[in-house]
Amino acid sequence: MAFVSADTDEARAARTRLIHRYGNAPLTDADAIVALGGDGFLLETLHKALSFNRTQPLPVYGMNRGSVGFLLNAYREDEVAERVSAAQHVQLNPLRMIATRVNGERVEALGINEVSLLRETRQAAKLRISVDTVVRLPELICDGALVATPAGSTAYNLSAHGPIVPLGAGVLALTPISAFRPRRWRGALLPHTAKITFDILEETKRPVSAVADFTEVREVLRVEVQECRDVALTLLFDQELNFEERILKEQFAP
Repeated sequence: MAFVSADTDEARAARTRLIHRYGNAPLTDADAIVALGGDGFLLETLHKALSFNRTQPLPVYGMNRGSVGFLLNAYREDEVAERVSAAQHVQLNPLRMIATRVNGERVEALGINEVSLLRETRQAAKLRISVDTVVRLPELICDGALVATPAGSTAYNLSAHGPIVPLGAGVLALTPISAFRPRRWRGALLPHTAKITFDILEETKRPVSAVADFTEVREVLRVEVQECRDVALTLLFDQELNFEERILKEQFAP
């Protein structure tokens, strides 16, 4: 196991104790990564797992040393190796964002939770939304919009009043952020094979940025989003904390 931690006193102290107890394999030689922090740090760790030259990215077992910890297991220092060995494997496919800036530059990035478009100034954004090359919404006036994976549907998507999507449902959530026109449009559930294209209207007057997890691209002209089926990430969960059950329960939370 390779232990990594967020840059907080609590997470760093936990890493020190666990390394003293279990040792610490180099990331290049480890069989699994144990991430200590919150949901944001877990996303960073999953992205880091992609950077090693392996056939499959390292599985990541998270323990909560942050705040919400929706994607993390409970923090306990006993039997960590046994918990990791017995953990349930959950496979995640990220979104691939291809953002074209006003100056013609193209930027690609992966979003494990979501890809979001956000207005950059006081003026609302104007977006045209196409699905598989068919224009479905000629003009959306809004603060922004996002496409969320099932794993990310309980994060920013939920805060924007988007639906919670169970794993294995085979759909992505397309959710507006503070839509002004059409006021009653609440978003859509799309097949996970869909290619979603956002064209920014009045891009000079109403600049928009695109964000894939923590990669931000400013002043975009067009953003294409599609599930990346050739990249598979593995999260590890304690058997008693079945992730699909956790998402189901979240839909009935008060």
